[in-house]
Amino acid sequence: MTTQSTTTRAAVRPRDAEAFGALYAQVQQFYAHQMQLLDFGECERWAATFTEDATFEVPTLPEPVVGRPALAAATGRTAAQLAASGTRHRHFIGMFDVAEQPDDTIRVRSYAIVYASPAGGESQVHRVCVCDDVLVRVVGGLRVATRVVTRDDLA
Repeated sequence: MTTQSTTTRAAVRPRDAEAFGALYAQVQQFYAHQMQLLDFGECERWAATFTEDATFEVPTLPEPVVGRPALAAATGRTAAQLAASGTRHRHFIGMFDVAEQPDDTIRVRSYAIVYASPAGGESQVHRVCVCDDVLVRVVGGLRVATRVVTRDDLA
């Protein structure tokens, strides 16, 4: 005896699946590159992955950071503090939920785990976060227009 499943799957046309797969791969590569720039202290290059007027909200700052110069300055301060303490951060980002919007933006929700590795010490999970981003298409790639980060330990 077989039972009929109550779950209905929508048919996905091969071309739609192919286009979405290409977008998903582009999003993954974008974040891989962006997080490596951040981890290596490439503050100006990291800030350039955002739009000129981007906003970045994170619970460790009292107000959103707005614009590339402010983003570069904020990450520069953090990079200097980490270097002075002999600690290295590595951002692992994944579980991308990618959704194209009618206004041609791309909403991406992802999980980020930040590891802290002190010189001569053991790596530890520093933070577990959720990133809610709006990406825009530009010639040659993607840019973050808005990022809102929430932390699991502060939720």
